Amino acid sequence: MDHDPWPDSANLTFAEELYTAYLADPGSVPESWRRWFAGLSRGDPFVADPALGPRFEAPRLFSARNGHGAYAAPPASETALQDRVNQLVRAYHVRGHMIAELDPLGRPRDPQPELEPAFYGLTEADLDAPIRVESVESFSGGTLRELIAHLRATYCRRIGVQFMHIDELAVKNWLRARMESTENRLQLSRAEQMRVLTRLTDAVVFEEFIQKKYLGAKSFSLEGCESLIPLLHLAIEKAAEQGIDEVVLGMAHRGRLNVLANILGKSPAEIFRLFEDPEPERWRGGGDVKYHLGHSSDWRTASGREVHLSLCFNPSHLEFVNPVALGRMRAKQDEVGDAARERGLALLIHGDAAFAGEGIVQETLNMSQLPGYAVGGTLHVVVNNQIGFTTTPEEGRSSTYATDVAKLLQIPIFHVNGEDPEAVAQVVTLALDFRKRFRRDVILDMYGYRRRGHNEGDEPAFTQPRLYRAIQARKPVREGYLDHLLELGGIERGEAEALEVARREELERHLSHARGDGEAPADAADGEACALESARSEDDDGLGDAPRRGAWSGYLGGPDAAAPEVETGVPREQLVDLLERMLVAPPDLRIHPKLARLLSARREMADGKRPLDWAAGELLAYASLAVAGHRVRLTGQDSGRGTFSHRHALIHDMSGERVYEPLNHLAPDQAPVEIVNSPLSEAGVLGFEYGYSLDAPDGLVLWEAQFGDFCNAAQVIIDQFIVSAEAKWNRLSGVVLLLPHGFEGMGPEHSSARLERFLMLAVQDNVQVVNPTTPAQMFHCLRRQVLRPWRKPLIVMTPKSLLRHKRATSPLADLAWGGFRRILPDGGAAPPEGARRVLLCSGKIAYELEEERERRGAGDVAILRLEQLYPLADEALRSALAPYGDGTPVVWVQEEPENMGAWSSLSLRFGNRLFGRLPFRGVSRPPSASPATGSAGAHRLEQDEILERAFEEEA
Repeated sequence: MDHDPWPDSANLTFAEELYTAYLADPGSVPESWRRWFAGLSRGDPFVADPALGPRFEAPRLFSARNGHGAYAAPPASETALQDRVNQLVRAYHVRGHMIAELDPLGRPRDPQPELEPAFYGLTEADLDAPIRVESVESFSGGTLRELIAHLRATYCRRIGVQFMHIDELAVKNWLRARMESTENRLQLSRAEQMRVLTRLTDAVVFEEFIQKKYLGAKSFSLEGCESLIPLLHLAIEKAAEQGIDEVVLGMAHRGRLNVLANILGKSPAEIFRLFEDPEPERWRGGGDVKYHLGHSSDWRTASGREVHLSLCFNPSHLEFVNPVALGRMRAKQDEVGDAARERGLALLIHGDAAFAGEGIVQETLNMSQLPGYAVGGTLHVVVNNQIGFTTTPEEGRSSTYATDVAKLLQIPIFHVNGEDPEAVAQVVTLALDFRKRFRRDVILDMYGYRRRGHNEGDEPAFTQPRLYRAIQARKPVREGYLDHLLELGGIERGEAEALEVARREELERHLSHARGDGEAPADAADGEACALESARSEDDDGLGDAPRRGAWSGYLGGPDAAAPEVETGVPREQLVDLLERMLVAPPDLRIHPKLARLLSARREMADGKRPLDWAAGELLAYASLAVAGHRVRLTGQDSGRGTFSHRHALIHDMSGERVYEPLNHLAPDQAPVEIVNSPLSEAGVLGFEYGYSLDAPDGLVLWEAQFGDFCNAAQVIIDQFIVSAEAKWNRLSGVVLLLPHGFEGMGPEHSSARLERFLMLAVQDNVQVVNPTTPAQMFHCLRRQVLRPWRKPLIVMTPKSLLRHKRATSPLADLAWGGFRRILPDGGAAPPEGARRVLLCSGKIAYELEEERERRGAGDVAILRLEQLYPLADEALRSALAPYGDGTPVVWVQEEPENMGAWSSLSLRFGNRLFGRLPFRGVSRPPSASPATGSAGAHRLEQDEILERAFEEEA
C-alpha cells in the first residue's frame, strides 16, 4: 500500500493495548477485534470485518513474524519506542528545513520542538537503543542517536528541502532515497572544485572591477550572491550531460551584467562600452539600459558538447519575463520537433521579494503542467537577498519562505546556503535529475545577501543599519571557499591568487579596448567551458543597427513602407477543398445536434449556396497557412469554441472523452495548428505567446482575449514588451492580439478593448492596429501577417455581434484575389461627386450607419470604413477621399466616448480640416470615465443619438 493505515500514534497505542488484553483474555475485547486478532494468529494481515472495513491491513507494529510464520506483536515498550521514532523521522522529513543553516549571515532560526526527541517522550537512554526504521532506507541499523545525526546531516545542514507536500509517494520516496543516501552532499573532485573556484573568482573580480572603474554607476551588483555564477555553470554542464542542447534564461537586472560576461560570454569590452556611452546621438529615443539587455551564444562544455544559450531581454518589471522565456523555449522545442520536451531547458532566475510579491509568478507556475504550455520542467533559481528594495521579508510576505507560492505544484523546493558552493552543487545536480526524471519544474532557493543598496547609489544603512553592519563584516564567498579548499589541501594560495590576477589583467585589457586604447583581447577559454558567438544567435543584443540573424534573417522591421503589400488571395478551388476537409470528421464521432447544424451551414458555404461568415473566413486563413507550411498557434480563454460560440475549431464528441481537431487533418505535410484553451490568465498567457512569437517568425501566433476589455490585465506585457521591444532591444515580433470590441449593451467591462490605448502607444510604425469588418478582410489580414516579411505586432479589434450579422459576410471570390484593404470605399452610395457628407468610421458602427442611411433614404451620404487605424499613411486616406469635392464635410463616427476610441488620435493628427480642404469633426458618446453604460436601455438611447447626430447638419 502507498500509505500507512495507522498513521496516528494514538491508534497504534490503542491497538497495542487491545492486543495485549486479547492475549491475556480474548473475551475482554469486542467481538470484531477478536476476529481481527484471530486472523493475525493465522498469519493473515487482512481481515474481512464489517466494523473495520472489507480488507483491513494489520498495522506496521505487527510487522515481525514469529517462528511459526504467524504475526506477533513486539513487546509493548519496543512498539512504543518504534512508533515515537517513526514520528520523529517524519518530523525531520516535514520540518527539518526549518532549522537548516541557510542564512550566510548566521542569524539564528527559531527552534523546532518537533525535531527534539523529548517531544515524543524519548529519553537520553533511548538515544543509545538500537532501532530499525523502514522509512529511511539508507539507515541500515544503529542507535537512535546515529539515526538523528543522519537525519540532521541530510535535512538540517546547509540544505533544507520542502517535499512532503507532494502527494505522490513514489516521488517523495525518490527524493528521500537520493538525499539520504548521500546525506545531501556531493563530493567534488579537485578539478570540479577548481572550476567552482574559478567561476567564483570570475564573479567576484568582475563586480569589484566594475565598482572600482565606474564608482557610483548603476550595475545592480551580484555581490553577496556570487555563487549564482558557479551554480549556472554547473547547471549548464549537467543539463548538457542530460541531452539538453538549448537553454533559455530569463532574469531581472540584479547580477545580469555578471551573467552576461561570465556565462553568456558577452565581451566585457562591450559591457564597458555601455558604461562609457560614447555615442549618445545614436540612441536618441531608443535603446535600453545595459542591465536590461539580452544576449545569445554557444556554450562548449567540459566534455565537448555545445549548448545554445539565450538570455532574454527584460524590463524593470522583474518577473514578467518568466512567461516570455517559457514561450521562447516552447517555440524552440516545437521548431525541432521535440514533442517530448527533452532537448530544451528554461532557466528562470528570480529575486526573493519579487517571487513572493508578483502575481505573474503564480500565473507562470500554473502553466507548467498544462499540455499547451509545458516545456518539460523549468529550473527556477531564486537569488535570495533576504530583502526587497528597503522592505524586509516580514514586511513583504505572509509566508515563511519567499518560495511558498511554488507549493501549489507537486515539486520539491530546495533551500541552500549560497556561501557553501558544494551544497549549491548538490542541489543543482539533484534538481536537474528530478526535472529529467519527472518532467516538472523545480525550485532552487539560494540564500545570500545584497552587499550594496538596491543600486550602487543607494545607502542601505538608512533603513537596515544592523543588517548592513553584519554584511560589511563578511568577506566574499570566494575567500571562504578558498579557505575551505586550503584546509583540504591540494591547492596552494599562490595558485588562487594567480587566477585572480589573470582575471583582473584580462578585464583591464577589455577596458582599454572599450576606451579605444587597445586591441580586442582574444576570447578567454579555460579549457573546459567557453562561450562562443553562435550561428544560431537571435537578435538578443539590443544593437539598433545589427543585421538580422538566424531564424530572423530575411525579416524586416522599421517603417511600414519598407515592405510592400502582398497578394494574399487563395484560389477558389483550394478554398472549397479546405472548407470541405474541415467538415470531414471520423464516422464514429458523435457531434452535438446544434453543432451539426452549424457544420451543415459551412458545407453550404463550400457549395456556394451561402456567403462565408466570420468563423469560416478566419478558419480558412488558418487552414491555408497551415497547408503552406506555416505553423498556427491560437490560445486564449475558450478559444477552441470561441467566447461567442462561433469558431468550433475543436469538435467534442458527445461522450465528452474525445476531441477532434479538423485543422490538423487537412494534408499529410501540413504544419501543425494548435488551438489551446488557456488558463484564466491574461498577463501570463499573453507573455507566453509573445515569447513564442520571438522564435517563430514564420508562423502565425495569436492570443485571444475573452473580451477585449480584459487585455488591460496584461498591460505590462503590452507596454514593456510588445509595443516597445523594437525601439528598446531591436527585437521583432509578429504576435497577434484578437480583442473582441464593440458597444452592444453588455456593460462597462464587455464593450471596449481600449482602442485608444493602443493608438496612443502606436508610433514609428511599431505596431499594426486594425478593425476589419468582413470575413474576407479578416482572412487577408491574418495571411498578410505571415506572408509579408514585415514583422510587427498586430492588434485586431474583433467583432461580437458581427459574427452572425447578415451583412457581415463575404463571397468566396473575395478571398480568392487581392489582399487586405486598409480603407474600404462605400459601395452603396450615390457617386462621390454628389455626396453632401462623408461618414468615416471603423468597425461595427459601419453597418448601423448603413442601415440608418437606408431608413432615411440618405443616398447622398457616403460611408467609408477605416479598416487599418495604424499605420495610417496620409496618402492612403487622401486617395480614399480624393473623389469628394472640396468643402465636403467629413464626420468621424465612433461608438466609444469622446475621450476613448480613435477620435482623440485622429483629431490630434488632422485637426479640424483634412488635408486643408475637408472640414473634419467627430461624433461619439460624451466623454466618460467608464467605457459604457450598464443599462441596455440607456445603451440603445445613446446609440440612436450617435446615428442621429451622424446624419444631421452641423449647427
